[in-house]
Amino acid sequence: MNKWICLGLLGASLMTGGCAGYKLGPTTGQPAGAKSVRVTFFENKTLEPRLVVAVNRAMKKQLQQDGSYALKTAGNADLVVTGEITDFRRNGISYKPGDTLTVQDYSLSLTAKVKVTERATGEVVLEQDVTGSTIVRVGNDFAAGQRQAVPLIANELARSVTDVLTIGEWPGEAAPEVNNAAPAP
Repeated sequence: MNKWICLGLLGASLMTGGCAGYKLGPTTGQPAGAKSVRVTFFENKTLEPRLVVAVNRAMKKQLQQDGSYALKTAGNADLVVTGEITDFRRNGISYKPGDTLTVQDYSLSLTAKVKVTERATGEVVLEQDVTGSTIVRVGNDFAAGQRQAVPLIANELARSVTDVLTIGEWPGEAAPEVNNAAPAP
């Protein structure tokens, strides 16, 4: 009987020991939704149409799913996300066998200069270039493949921005203390 109790306790400690570094909820140190954020439409500096709508939709969706910030669609928010889409690239990465001129797979990438400003003070808390990319298999209709890929690269870009927002350290907030000192005897 004692053998089963010991095995049970050992199993329970092994299963819970792997979660020692896991943190549940937002990583910003604040409760979920304590700060609000508003996403404005980005300015499109490329020649590719329809990127602005895809990026705006993806940014809002990603921020809502993350839940670290309350999303405001209008009015006053603590943080305002603005940006400009600076680059849209398509590069051939593989070609049809026997035909070195016809592209089979394209790599599509979208780069935006993202700026996050604190509304109350006007302080820029983040200004960074962020890129989203994906690979598209071209069938008979390249335009249709690209249309389907634009939301994918917009989601990738939005995920990167959200990660920087939620994991990044904001000015004025103390970094978590790390105690590396050895315990006193």
